[in-house]
Amino acid sequence: MSIPFGVDFGNFHSVIGVARNRGIDIIVNEVSNRTTPSLVGFGPKSRSIGEAAKSQEISNLKNTVGSLKRTLGLKSDDPNLETEKRYISSELVNVDGNAGAKVRYQGKQTEFTSIQLAAMYFNKIKQTTQHEVKGGNISDVVIAVPTWYSDSQRRATADAAVIAGLNPVRIVNDVTAAAVGYGVFKTDLPEDKPKIVAFVDIGHSDYTVSIGAFKKGELKILGTSYDRNFGGRDVDYHIANHFAEQFVTKYKMDVRTNPKAFSRVLTQAEKLKKILSANTSAPFNIESVMNDTDVSGSMTRDELEEYLTPLIAKIPKPIEEAIKIANVSKEDIDSIEIIGGSTRIPCFKNAIQETFGKSLSFTLNQDEAIARGAAFICAIHSPTLRVRPFKFEDLNLHSVTFSWPPNEADEESELEVFPQYGSYPSTKLITLYKSEDFDLEARYTNPETLEKGVNPWVGKWTIKGVVPDSTGAPSVVKIKLRHDPSGLYVVSDAYISEEIEVEEPVPVEKKEGEEEPEPQYKIVKKWVKKADLKVIHAHLGLDDALKSSFIEKENQMAVDDKLVADTEEKKNALEEYIYDIRGKIDDEYSAFASDAEKQKLHKLLDAAEEWLYNDGEDASKGQYVAKYEELASIGNLIKGRYQSKIEEERQAKLAKQEAEAHRKMAEKLNAAKAAREEAAKQTPASEDVELPDA
Repeated sequence: MSIPFGVDFGNFHSVIGVARNRGIDIIVNEVSNRTTPSLVGFGPKSRSIGEAAKSQEISNLKNTVGSLKRTLGLKSDDPNLETEKRYISSELVNVDGNAGAKVRYQGKQTEFTSIQLAAMYFNKIKQTTQHEVKGGNISDVVIAVPTWYSDSQRRATADAAVIAGLNPVRIVNDVTAAAVGYGVFKTDLPEDKPKIVAFVDIGHSDYTVSIGAFKKGELKILGTSYDRNFGGRDVDYHIANHFAEQFVTKYKMDVRTNPKAFSRVLTQAEKLKKILSANTSAPFNIESVMNDTDVSGSMTRDELEEYLTPLIAKIPKPIEEAIKIANVSKEDIDSIEIIGGSTRIPCFKNAIQETFGKSLSFTLNQDEAIARGAAFICAIHSPTLRVRPFKFEDLNLHSVTFSWPPNEADEESELEVFPQYGSYPSTKLITLYKSEDFDLEARYTNPETLEKGVNPWVGKWTIKGVVPDSTGAPSVVKIKLRHDPSGLYVVSDAYISEEIEVEEPVPVEKKEGEEEPEPQYKIVKKWVKKADLKVIHAHLGLDDALKSSFIEKENQMAVDDKLVADTEEKKNALEEYIYDIRGKIDDEYSAFASDAEKQKLHKLLDAAEEWLYNDGEDASKGQYVAKYEELASIGNLIKGRYQSKIEEERQAKLAKQEAEAHRKMAEKLNAAKAAREEAAKQTPASEDVELPDA
């Protein structure tokens, strides 16, 4: 049985939710944090992902890749990569036309595509979940991504999940996932007039506003808008650059010229931002940031808000746009739910409240709402779990037009099938007249409205098996087009249809007292499926061969990582054994070993220690195991004698305690018996009494 789980795929960190225990649980990672850093690091032997990558990020800056969400599915010439270069310390490169990173891995320069990097991270997420959810299969997943993800980026997300060994049952918009989590656990939703709720999410790198209409058991997203380059990391950079300017004047050095130094400044800026969200002032201190120089400073909340004025000015626009798209007024909005870590910044909260003109609501957990909603959506798709019924529709941000080769019978050669701001999932059926195989293409209707770098071409479907009808005329081809729950455009069915005549019974009213009337029929025409057609899909996602190659590479790297981890575990076990047995052989184990055994063991321990810190520094797993077993062949023998003696003493002590308990119990019984006998002696004997005559 696959245990359904959801992932809030964040740019700074991600959150994992699992549907179990009659609710949604948030999974903690190996260091018991409820969020996992979205980082992938590379070393001379293995990869470090998540917390491990974060812990060595400063020392391994050029080989640690972040912004996984921001680069996923982008082409190498995408203008958005220029923005990301200021946030990514590793080198961004062109990998067969796709965005990728160049790192030093296992002793050589290696290039990985953004899809491979995301797959590595998803594999870590899967392992973390598997470790916490014991006894279940981890496969089915719902991944929450930004609203502004294009068709190609959604396919890249699904491909990365498959490479990681997961089954992406749905790719969902992140704020929509949070809205689902809000609606499904609300018990007071109306059944007639919908409740209008605005969701405002300011995360690490982007800002989204969605307006949803709720009824009991259902949700419809009415409007969505966003700013993909607005978030907490921009605040961090404003703070870091402010102090960098100060340090130029105060310490005559520019930390921006040193990537490691500036990375430490950014880390401290993030801490200061959090402190100022709850306090009016905060110190800023870093030891030996650059050139062995300690730096210090301070900032007040008022100063920070002054520096953030350009960012604060950008807050109203997405809110106004979302309300306009939803075709509601601010007065119609019943509640404003705030999520995302950056909404904790007081000046951002104030700007949101002023724009709406209403108080804000904090019903949802700002960090975990998206993951919880994604986990519930995954549970909806699970065949083994029963969940509360809840249906929801999302919003299509861009119109999509389908086109085909024209012929004499076709009045048009293209059609806008899925309009802008239409709801999805959605299915449309189109009818074409064709005599031979043809291609059906989809593209965004208005390329000028797309984000820079988004390919307006969506996909192509080759329809095979088309032949003329029995009269030689073009066949009637029906094609079922679908904007599926993941926001992807697909052809779900294609077939040749024909019109046939069939008899249908005509209902006849029977009058009272009359016999049953004879059944009557009428001839009607119906369209029925005559022959299925083969559909070959070409899209911007990975082809099967390349996907299989990436799966094989990821599996091999996972094996290498496990071998390195196991080897390090055996090395640590050997080192621990050396120090443990050496400390005890002349102490508590001394009486249980002969002088010859002690001398031999000391010699082996010294030799093992010398080897461990020299030739054995980079030994294999088998060599560490062999050394351990060599020491244990003598050490464990002595340890066994000591433990046998301890066990004998323990058993003797238990026997003594048991005998003492028996003795005390016997004494108590004897004392009780003596007390009863004494009481019997003191009781006066009964006397005969003569009664008077009646």
